[in-house]
Amino acid sequence: MKKLLLLIVMLLAVKANAQKYNLIIGTYTNKGNSEGIYVYDYNTFTAETTLKSTTKTVNPSYLTVSKDKKFVYSVNEDGKNSTLSAFRFNAQTGAMSLLNKKSSEGADPCFIIVDDHNVIIANYSGGSIAVFGRNADGSLTDIKQHLQHKGKSIDPKRQTSAHVHQVLFTPDKKHLISNDLGEDQTYIYEYDAASATPLTTPKAFKTNAGSGPRHLAFTPNGKFAYLAHEFTGAITAFSYAKGDLHKLQEIGTIAKDFKGKIDGADIHVSPDGKFLYETNRGDANAISLFAIATDGTSTFIKTVNTLGKGPRNFSIDPTGNFLLVAHQNSNEVVIFKRNKTTGKLTDSGKRINVGAPVCLVFSK
Repeated sequence: MKKLLLLIVMLLAVKANAQKYNLIIGTYTNKGNSEGIYVYDYNTFTAETTLKSTTKTVNPSYLTVSKDKKFVYSVNEDGKNSTLSAFRFNAQTGAMSLLNKKSSEGADPCFIIVDDHNVIIANYSGGSIAVFGRNADGSLTDIKQHLQHKGKSIDPKRQTSAHVHQVLFTPDKKHLISNDLGEDQTYIYEYDAASATPLTTPKAFKTNAGSGPRHLAFTPNGKFAYLAHEFTGAITAFSYAKGDLHKLQEIGTIAKDFKGKIDGADIHVSPDGKFLYETNRGDANAISLFAIATDGTSTFIKTVNTLGKGPRNFSIDPTGNFLLVAHQNSNEVVIFKRNKTTGKLTDSGKRINVGAPVCLVFSK
């Protein structure tokens, strides 16, 4: 009886000490019943969520939070009328207030990152990278730099021009990665945050023709990186050091007899660096799990259905306890319980009903 009481006390203590995070969700407002950006209170012990605020803005498909948690920056993906927005953010209440907007200087921005000096976006249809400075009050400056990609590749419908799909700082913050789906290339730019022209001296890594490089994720120690390809669902593993990627391995995520549309979407490494996850949309609607070896190569473990349609972005919560998948086409976020020892996922039964969710960001 004493052991049971002790166990109950320990469980209550763990629950009481559960960390609370803000879960910020970016959406499409033109493809469902969404109004813009949603902020939820998120419990890391139970994965329970409570809506804190809603901010009306057009198609905030991707967003990012400043390091000091005081500002949120969002793209507004709206064809040739696309913009990006800067918001003041109250982390306690979840309230957001618009500071200013700027033209994205390219159609359909689909990714955004921020550091202490700059906000940088990837313009998908425009095939370009745009860099904006940050004012002291968190608002955006006029554009500082615009880099236009001009290549193409072999797909006659989707690779007739450049399509920048991601911008990402390297772990040392001295370089910037840019995946170009239209060119089948991954660029590595030198990055000087304080410079008037922060991005210089690009190097390019050519991916397999017709693969469509989309998203890349680093391991927590910064030694390895994994690139997800949209058209094939393949993953390329790299070692990384001092601005150079060296290919280690290429693995598939789709069964050889699979005949449907793949549409690779997102890729992330677990917080402990031991496991790799990748999602495919299309007719697959699945997430694949791999174990990462000490040399950076990975071994397939399991693929499971994401329990929704169009799994776009997904995010592992900061504790590694849960993995959340944003289903753009079925208007909900599905929450999986994650086994930290095996990496395997099971349905928690919990859902967040929100229109056309695309991007999931955790913030204290």
